[in-house]
Amino acid sequence: MTLEERITEKIEKALKEQENKKVKKKKFKLPFGKKVSTGQKKKNYITLIKINENGQMKFDKVRITDQTIIEDKIPRLATAQYVLYYKKNPFIILPSWSVEPFSPVKNFKESLENGSNKKGYAILLEAMKKEQIGSKKPMGNFIKIAIGLIIVGIIAYAFISGGI
Repeated sequence: MTLEERITEKIEKALKEQENKKVKKKKFKLPFGKKVSTGQKKKNYITLIKINENGQMKFDKVRITDQTIIEDKIPRLATAQYVLYYKKNPFIILPSWSVEPFSPVKNFKESLENGSNKKGYAILLEAMKKEQIGSKKPMGNFIKIAIGLIIVGIIAYAFISGGI
């Protein structure tokens, strides 16, 4: 065995071992102590995800009082339209530069208005597929009438000629 053959054999062996190993995808887990328990949910606690100006996220547990939360000594809005749920855990996503949290309803409406919503693309894609495949055209009324007249003519001829 030459050196080249040994090297290729070792490389192939390493590649086979690597293929056999399955890479496990890490699941998202809330940071320790930031998940809201059932008792805390009843007392209006939520998990707050605060996004700072530098893009860093900070998880915290806060209480909603009078449809507001206090973060950095500033009252912020916390009505039902801003609350999101992940595995039955209530969340609010709050940019640190804004008093108003992220609202999925408002964001959906904005995406419809500015044309960045995926629903329009789905409709366009379906229309393009139908056009490409070419839908089967229904049989015209003229053809149906002609076939009907032919059948009636055959039946009439059978009666007139005596059945033979």
